[in-house]
Amino acid sequence: MGSFKSVELVKKANIYFGGNVTSRTFIDLDGSKKSLGIMMVGTYTFGTNEAELMEIISGDVEVKLKDSNEWKRYTDGSSFSVPENSSFEIKVKTISDYCCSYIK
Repeated sequence: MGSFKSVELVKKANIYFGGNVTSRTFIDLDGSKKSLGIMMVGTYTFGTNEAELMEIISGDVEVKLKDSNEWKRYTDGSSFSVPENSSFEIKVKTISDYCCSYIK
C-alpha cells in the first residue's frame, strides 16, 4: 500500500539523535498507531515499549535485535519485527524511509 486515507495525524514531530531520525505519528482508520519517518546514515539504538513492525519503504539498513549477535540486512520493501520491552541497533547505510506499526 502506497498511502493511508482518513488518518488522524499528530502534529508534533518525533525527533531523535539530533534530528538524524524523524517521524510523524498517526492513527489509522482501524485505531492502530503508526509512524512514518526518515533515518539519515548512522548507527542508532532504539528501545521499544510495544511490539513493533518496522517496514523499510526505501533504503538499506542492518539490524541487530537485543539478545542476538546477528546483523540482518533490510532493503526496499522488507520488514522486521521487534518484541515489546526490547531494543534493537540499526546501521543505516543509505538515507532510509520507514513505516513503524505499533502492535498491541
